[in-house]
Amino acid sequence: MATRTVYVVEDDLDIASLVKLILEENGFGVQVFPAGSGVVAAAEKHPPALFILDIMLPDSDGLDLCRAIRRSQKLAGAPIIFLTAKAEETDRVVGLELGADDYVTKPFSPRELVARVRAVLRRMDHPAAEAEISAGALTIDPRAVKVKVRDREIDVSATEFRLLEFLMQSPGRVYSREQLLDGVWVQDVYIDERTVDFHV
Repeated sequence: MATRTVYVVEDDLDIASLVKLILEENGFGVQVFPAGSGVVAAAEKHPPALFILDIMLPDSDGLDLCRAIRRSQKLAGAPIIFLTAKAEETDRVVGLELGADDYVTKPFSPRELVARVRAVLRRMDHPAAEAEISAGALTIDPRAVKVKVRDREIDVSATEFRLLEFLMQSPGRVYSREQLLDGVWVQDVYIDERTVDFHV
């Protein structure tokens, strides 16, 4: 199995080195960027399996970088984890509403970070035999992580894709916000119910 590469965008060299070390010890390839410039261009040439982004960067804002990744046709569905010192609830909500798949605050547990990386990637993985799912004009392809409306492909974030896939498993069923949070989002991270409204 090919090594999965994680792009780590972090200006603190000590933290970047620690994240690189623990991920490499757990079988991942890692490319570190000390700033946001050049990340999207590099990723479009060599797409990573996952991004880990700091929010406070010397040349840009990690939130803006997240937006740029989500706007890229080649990267729109790529998983993103924020790793940041910004720990307020509003910071978490904004990050997750922008399409991040998880939000980890500093100081952090290296083992927990690896577990979260694996959990996000596990949710993105699908068995090869899994077929397309259709409901009306909407079709999703779990293998290719693509969404089509009347055969026209549309861009969605990784979170939006998981939400669509979850809902399409039982067409016509009504879910509460709490059920959607439990079924789609990371279990041990507090997420405001407004996040569900935003993605829906």
